[in-house]
Amino acid sequence: MPGYYRNILYKISVCARRLCTLAVLTSALQAPAAVAEGMSLAQALSTAMAANPELAAARQEIGIAQGARRQAGRVPNPQLSYEMEDTRRSTSTTTVTLSQSLELGGKRGARIDVASHGQSVAQLELERQVANLRAEVIQAFYAARRAQTGVELAKQSQALTQRGLRVVEGRVHAGKSSPVEATRAQVQLAEATLQVRRAETEQATAYQQLAQVIGSPLSAVERLDSPDLSPGLPPAVETLLANLEHTTELRQAVAQIDESDAALGLEKAQRIPDLTVSVGSQYDRAAREQVSVVGLSMALPLFDRNQGNILSAARRADQARDRRNAVELRLRAETQVAVQQWSTAMQEVQTYDKTILPSAQRAVETATRGFEMGKFGFIEVLDAQRTLIAARGQYLDSLAAATAARAQVERLYGDIGSALGAR
Repeated sequence: MPGYYRNILYKISVCARRLCTLAVLTSALQAPAAVAEGMSLAQALSTAMAANPELAAARQEIGIAQGARRQAGRVPNPQLSYEMEDTRRSTSTTTVTLSQSLELGGKRGARIDVASHGQSVAQLELERQVANLRAEVIQAFYAARRAQTGVELAKQSQALTQRGLRVVEGRVHAGKSSPVEATRAQVQLAEATLQVRRAETEQATAYQQLAQVIGSPLSAVERLDSPDLSPGLPPAVETLLANLEHTTELRQAVAQIDESDAALGLEKAQRIPDLTVSVGSQYDRAAREQVSVVGLSMALPLFDRNQGNILSAARRADQARDRRNAVELRLRAETQVAVQQWSTAMQEVQTYDKTILPSAQRAVETATRGFEMGKFGFIEVLDAQRTLIAARGQYLDSLAAATAARAQVERLYGDIGSALGAR
């Protein structure tokens, strides 16, 4: 009996292990396959703002400006001096003096003013760097997204040529077509295969450039999620120009004017010499007397009244105003050009979407069916296929032009979607 029970227990344990294995396999089959998580444009922008090393370096300018502002408010340190007359111990005279320089003419306030404007310029420079990075991410993201679509279109073209080759081979075997047409189809398939490899290389390069811009390793970019390749329609030129005063670059130019004016005020304050006040004690060992010492000193501005530095600062202030006017003219011109390019490219994209690509696709289908029925030669099929492939490439080029124009507008105005409500 004991052996009988041991046999039963052994069989039960074997069955239990088999049931466990079956359960694991069943759960593995029922579990969905792991899919590489895609990256959206919002995620790419968020990652870039947090991890881009160039932007991190630009943020350090804020701390540098804060240090300059803190230092500008410091008053000069006092000076302690010790003097001895007659080194003989019995007849020597020693003097200990504490001197403090008093800044006159508002120099300290002028320094603080210059440093404060420097902080504003540094903050605006960081905003400009953020806008530039945003534009670069948008351009790199859509470039990678187009490259990803380019691989898909290249594979579709490859499948299209494979279908044409099968049709040709069937007609050649039936004696209805010349073997030359089969050779043409094979050449077309080889070209399509090369195009797939080229598209895959371009996709890998685009992914690498996107990863570099956002400051992440290449392995982090596996797939891009975007509902549309189109960057959208551009806002009106009038709307953008009405917000020109709010652009970071123009605000930075105005801040540089204020900084230059503050620097001119500081140079003018430097004309007034500082007053040095001294107090101390003098001890005469020979007379055994100790007396107090009080002194005042000030430079006489007879020759150097800081004339050259004042002139240079005044010219820098004038230069800053001229640069501000030049920046405004350039921004107006760049805005009009970018919006025009954006609008033209989007018109081309819409034409490809609504007319050219559907017509080219129908032409391929018609030519292929006609060739199968013996109404057309294979050269018509090849022409239709090449037209479709070329149209797809030009479609991607138009999208690239539209994206580049949008990136330029974003570079000038920042996030136009939230700032202008254009989307």
